[in-house]
Amino acid sequence: MRPIEIPTFQPRMKVLNREQALAIHTAALEILEKTGIKMEHPTVLEALAGEGCRVSGRDWVKIPAYLAEEALHSAPRQIALYDQQGNKSMPLTHENPFYGTGSDATFTFDMETGERRRSVLSDVANYARLVDGLENIAFCMSMANPVDVPVIEDIYLQVFAEMVKNTNKPIVFIADSGKDIARIYEIACLVAGGEELLQQKPFLLNYSEAISPLRFPQNVMERLIFCAEKKLPICLPSGSNAGGGSPVTLAGAMALGIAENLAGLVIHQLFGKGSPFLFGPNVSVLDMKSTVVSYGCPEWSLTQAALADMRDELYGLPIWAFAGASDAKVMDAQAGAESMFSIITAMLSRCNLIHDVGFLEYGSTSSLEMVTMANELVAMSRFFVGGIPVNDNTLALDAIERVASGEPGSIFLMDDHTFEHFMEAQFLPTLLDRSRYDSWEQSGALDMYGRCNKEAKKILATHQVNAKSDVVLEEIDRLLRR
Repeated sequence: MRPIEIPTFQPRMKVLNREQALAIHTAALEILEKTGIKMEHPTVLEALAGEGCRVSGRDWVKIPAYLAEEALHSAPRQIALYDQQGNKSMPLTHENPFYGTGSDATFTFDMETGERRRSVLSDVANYARLVDGLENIAFCMSMANPVDVPVIEDIYLQVFAEMVKNTNKPIVFIADSGKDIARIYEIACLVAGGEELLQQKPFLLNYSEAISPLRFPQNVMERLIFCAEKKLPICLPSGSNAGGGSPVTLAGAMALGIAENLAGLVIHQLFGKGSPFLFGPNVSVLDMKSTVVSYGCPEWSLTQAALADMRDELYGLPIWAFAGASDAKVMDAQAGAESMFSIITAMLSRCNLIHDVGFLEYGSTSSLEMVTMANELVAMSRFFVGGIPVNDNTLALDAIERVASGEPGSIFLMDDHTFEHFMEAQFLPTLLDRSRYDSWEQSGALDMYGRCNKEAKKILATHQVNAKSDVVLEEIDRLLRR
């Protein structure tokens, strides 16, 4: 009898059909052609004019639709990010979701005291080491805007160096201008063993932002040009948040954000045709009560699922997304609910590079415990999205026959089939507690925060990061002193 061979169906979420996706894309092209963008970089303005764009006034430029279409065709359909040891670890294609932390949080929760305090440089090292030790967190961002590095031109350089020293996973980094991104690139070349090796196996991706609505500052364009010329992966989301930087309706906010991304892509491909570009705006909402941009709202999850549909229907480019964050002020039930909602929806819609894991207080505060909890929630989501395999082993007819027709007292718990398959058949949590009440009480009666705090401390105390060579570390320190 032939074995059963049935492909496993994996659940998938869609929120737009092709007609809706085309309508949003057409609206974005119309914004570029009829409204235009404010370009504050003279060289870029001149380059756009040379490609047939219409310039009016000092810095306003209208971009014809064909340039956007050409840029969409020339940008690569996948981006391969490597770890710092040269192993491919994040193939960003249409089906692969990867989760990582966020950047630039003003505050953090001290792991020892529980106090909310200003972030310092040592916090960057702690988050990087924690990420390095968590199986389901694929990449590192700084999680801090350190108060003890006062000079803005040095902040992102110092932060990048701390991440490099404390993790070997891929890094998504921030820069201020063309000056500090060049120095960050210099450090990255040291780690990779040279510029050629870094370009062959990039372990870093730059995060930059245009300003909604439709403003492209000079320093942002400096970073974009640098990445295009160096073949360094970059994303350029904008703040097209509904009701704030964009129209309050989600379709209008998406159209504006996509227009800004398309403008960035056009410029990027003009300066480096074929260079890798991660697509996607940040489209959350401006809360009408508090006037904060929400990190826990369902709207942001909805718009990034819609962007995944537009990727599948039209663009084909890997996309930028968020998950694992909350507007809660502490790690409580709200934080758990909001972070899990965004994690599972990002997984179901197959977003690609998914950042902001571990944020509280609408991105203002970072939490080591939140990152640790999210690691388990990502694992839980992966199990769910994996679907239900149906084959001879999983149908278990032999086991059913043995137990049903066996001796009195035969149970599945003692059958060989259970021992052979329970590891892949069940999700086995490490932090989500399923013990009996007495056992939970005897082991310290810790709630979820307490268990995550304990686990984060354990990882930071015991996890060994594969260190860079002394030569590389000394050279990095020399560059920082320069």
